[in-house]
Formats: sequence, C-alpha cells, structure tokens
Amino acid sequence: MRAARFYDRGDIRIDEIDEPVVRAGQVGIDVAWNGICGTDLHEFLDGPIFCPSHEHPNVITGEFPPVTLGHEMSGIVNFVPNGVEGLKVGDHVVVEPYIVPAGEPTGEGSHYNLSEGSNFIGLGGNGGGLAEKIAVDARWVHKIPDSIPLDQAALIEPLSVAYHAYEVSEAVEGDTALIIGAGPIGLLTAAVLKAKGIKVIISESSEMRRQKAKETGVAELLLNPMEDDIVSKVREFSSDGKGAAVGFECSSNQFGFNTLVDAVRPAGTIVVVAIWGKLAQVDFVKLTIKELKIKGTIAYCNTHPKTIELVASGKINLEPLITGKIGLDNLLDEGFDTLINHNETAVKILVSPTGIGL
Repeated sequence: MRAARFYDRGDIRIDEIDEPVVRAGQVGIDVAWNGICGTDLHEFLDGPIFCPSHEHPNVITGEFPPVTLGHEMSGIVNFVPNGVEGLKVGDHVVVEPYIVPAGEPTGEGSHYNLSEGSNFIGLGGNGGGLAEKIAVDARWVHKIPDSIPLDQAALIEPLSVAYHAYEVSEAVEGDTALIIGAGPIGLLTAAVLKAKGIKVIISESSEMRRQKAKETGVAELLLNPMEDDIVSKVREFSSDGKGAAVGFECSSNQFGFNTLVDAVRPAGTIVVVAIWGKLAQVDFVKLTIKELKIKGTIAYCNTHPKTIELVASGKINLEPLITGKIGLDNLLDEGFDTLINHNETAVKILVSPTGIGL
C-alpha cells in the first residue's frame, strides 16, 4: 500500500509499504480521509518534534524514521479479530490517535493526555492516516453514525481539541467568549461554543479568515484588531459591560494574548489553546488585580464520544471548514505548500490515501 512517510525535516516521501498486521486487541481500518494538521507542517518545517529521529527513537513505540504521518483520520473497519467487542466490519469510525505508556489509566477522570512520554499515532509511530490502511488498538477507535459523512468525520479529531478547551474553560450557556484567531482551531472552538449556547466574538486580522468565519456562522461578532478597539467592543457586547467571561488564545500571538488580559472580565478565565513556539509575556499586575485565571490545554481526554454526539446532533456543520481535497501524490505541492505559504486561503485540506472520493 502507499503511505506518506516522514524521514527528516523537509523530507516527506510517498512510499510503497506493507499493509499493517492487525494484532489481538486491534481493529483494521481502511482510511477514507485524513486532514493535514498544523503539527504535520511543523514537523516538515522544524522537525523532528513529535516524530522520532535516528538518535532518539520514540520511547514507547521504539520506532525511528521513516514513520507514517497522519492523525486526523476517518475510515471503515475492514477486520475485527476475536475478542474485540462493539465494532464490526463495515462500521464507520474515527481514531483517537494516542500513544500512551503501557498500563496508563484511560477511563473517565483520568488524564492520559498528560501522561509522560505520550505521543500520537501518525507522529510517534504505530502507522498513520496518510496511508491506505491502519491497525489501531480498539480502545482508540470510535464508531460514528452513518449520518456523519466520512470527510466531515476527519475533522472530529481537531474538533475534540476544541471540545476539550471548552471543558477546561468551564464556560456555561449564556457566557460571552472572545476567541483570538480564526484559523482551524479558532473556528472549531467557536463552533463548539456556539453549539453550547455561548455567545462568540472572534478577533482576526486576516480579511479572508474573517470572511470564512462569517460563512461558517460560528460567531455573533467578528472584529479586526487592526481597526477595531477590541476591548471596548467586547465590553459593549457583553451583557453587563464588564467584558468576556472566557477568552481563548488560538493564535500564539503576544498582542492577541494581551488583548485577552484586557478584554476578559474580572475573575474571568483565559484558555491558551495554541502551542507557542516562543516565550510569552504576562502582565502579572493586571492578572493579580483582575483575579484572572490562565489555563493551558493540550489535545483531548475522553472527549471524542461527546464530540461525535455533538456533531451527530446537527448543532455543528463541519462541511464549510473543508476547503480542499487531494490525493497522496499532491500532499506536498497542493497540501503543505498551500497551508504553509497561502494559509489564509484554506482551513482544512483533506487527503484521500486511496484516491476514492476525489
């Protein structure tokens, strides 16, 4: 079968490799679609980060390059060995692409997303969604209803990131939320918040991204930080004039973070969703005087079932966020190049490893 594999920084190749062997406790899946993630781009530009190197193989899988990429995937079950319950051949599924240490608790109330050495399928090894087939431990395979199209289902993984950020924020129905950045995670976070009855404001400097946010209908108010007084506008929009109850930093931008410190109401919460590649500064005087809470969030933890349920309810429409579909042969020139050099023109580009659906 064909697969996109990471060899080193700037070196991703489409290779012919053996089909995966489905072991006991696993499920075989024909990959339908896989979304290109910003993490994939970081590996290509600056890696290896999550991907292993020859000097530092993955501590759990023991793998070293090349490794198959792709962790935002949907597909159809093609094989279920004896002993695996709750799944059958033909089921439509998505993968929660975790690699965690052996024996790590993964039940409700656990924090396996914070486990030492944890990584992701499609980055740290164990195959990936940018291949025609994959074998995955049944624990990480989630059945989806047939009412969710497989292309939209490939966005459930990043949508789970947004759902986890929502849970970390402890926002409630009727709250006002300010999101900095209308990239993929910013838009998906807005979609979850809107579905939960939270009033959403998005601040985004890119006109094209503001237009996409408008088309998706995920925000009640769209602001341009280059022209608008964000703090004043947010206070005017809030019910009591005190500002947003919660803020979500989805841009890794210092100016945007500073805006949240000013625009979030006293005793409010700021959730940092973006992964910053540099140190940030915090005005501790404002933080203290306003009694603000700043929280970090990483990936997801037992949120896939709730995310799937939310999409199945019809409260979130993922179709407008899909801005391109390509095959493996065009991964770099039409996928990575677009998202690296023309990222304002695209939200989520999906790859069909088999070419089916193109």
